[in-house]
Amino acid sequence: MGIFSLVPELKDIALEAGKEILEVYDSPESFLVEHKQDESPLTIADKKSNSIICRRLEGLPLNYPIISEENKSISFEERKHFDRFWLVDPLDGTKEFIKRNGEFTVNIALVEKNRPILGVVYAPVLDELFWAVKGQGAFNEKNGVETKLTAAAFQFGDAGLKVVCSRSHLNEETQNFVNQLDQPELVPKGSSLKFLILAQGLAHAYPRLGPTMEWDTGAAQIILEEAGGKVLNNETQQALTYNKESLLNPYFLAFGNLRN
Repeated sequence: MGIFSLVPELKDIALEAGKEILEVYDSPESFLVEHKQDESPLTIADKKSNSIICRRLEGLPLNYPIISEENKSISFEERKHFDRFWLVDPLDGTKEFIKRNGEFTVNIALVEKNRPILGVVYAPVLDELFWAVKGQGAFNEKNGVETKLTAAAFQFGDAGLKVVCSRSHLNEETQNFVNQLDQPELVPKGSSLKFLILAQGLAHAYPRLGPTMEWDTGAAQIILEEAGGKVLNNETQQALTYNKESLLNPYFLAFGNLRN
C-alpha cells in the first residue's frame, strides 16, 4: 500500500477534527466564561482534535508513531530511531483562535528520514483542504472543487512582491528583510495558512525570523514544495529537517518558485 492511498482517509480525519474544533469555536458560552487555563476553549478544542487524530491515525493500515503538540514528551532517545512518523498540530493558530478571525488549521504530516513526504492541512472556518504527497503535486479542495496548486514564479529583485507575515507581530529581523525589497506588499495571515497562500501563487515569500515548532511547519512545507516552492533554513540555505533533538525550528525563509 502506497502513502498516496492514505490521502482520502487523512482528509477525512482532518475534517472530523475540524468539526470538533468548530463545535467549541462556535459555542458563545465557551468564550463568555472565564476558565482556568486547562479548561479554556482553546485547550478543550486542542485536546478534542488531538484525540480524534491520534485515535484514527492509530487505526490506519500503515501504522507509525505520532509526535503531536499535545503529546510531545517522547524522548529523543526513543524518537531518533523513528524512520517514519506522523507529525501533528491538532490546532495551529492559537492567537487566531482566541481572536476568532478563523485563520487556524489542523496539520497532519508524514515524515520520512527527517523530511515531510505527505501533508494535509484543513482550515475549518474556511472549510478548505490542502494536501500533497512527495512527487505527486499539491492540491486544494474548496466547495467540492479540486485545484492543483502552483506557486508564483518571481525574483527577489521584482517590484511589488507580496510578503506573508504574522498577524500578531512584525519583528525587527522581518522588517529588515522587507526593507530590502522593492515596494513590497505585506500580506498578514495566521497559522500554516502563511505557507498555503504561497502554494496558491497568491504571495511570494514568507520570512519566519522567529520561533516555530516542527509540527507548525511539516504538513505545509511538503504542500509548498510540491507546488514548486521551498522552505529553507535561514543559516544553511538547506530545506528544513525534522525529528531534531530539539523540536524547535531554526529561522527560515519560505518562498514560491524562485527564478534564477
